[in-house]
Amino acid sequence: QVRLVESGGGLVQPGGSLRLSCAASGIIFRASVMAWYRQAPGKERELVARISDLGVTNYADSVKGRFTASRDNAKNTVYLQMNSLKPEDTAVYYCKVDLGPGGYWGQGTQVTVSS
Repeated sequence: QVRLVESGGGLVQPGGSLRLSCAASGIIFRASVMAWYRQAPGKERELVARISDLGVTNYADSVKGRFTASRDNAKNTVYLQMNSLKPEDTAVYYCKVDLGPGGYWGQGTQVTVSS
């Protein structure tokens, strides 16, 4: 059974930082492509970052230079380091594994950037 559990969200002031974590189980993590998505109120879910099984990353233009995705295969965990946060980064952040026709999603963690 595939399970993804996100953590690390919260309230942060503009310019601040947060690190999200996503712990995976039920998959061969080291061979899996992992991704972070986010969904703001009234908007569609969008891809934020993807990290391949080899650690190759790609990012949405809106977060390039501010966010960094990484993975620890020993801990079956993927991370999203978010720096220089802006109010427009406010959203529910989801972890996803690209496995099967639709992939599998975590439950999400709320990130709110506000003064």
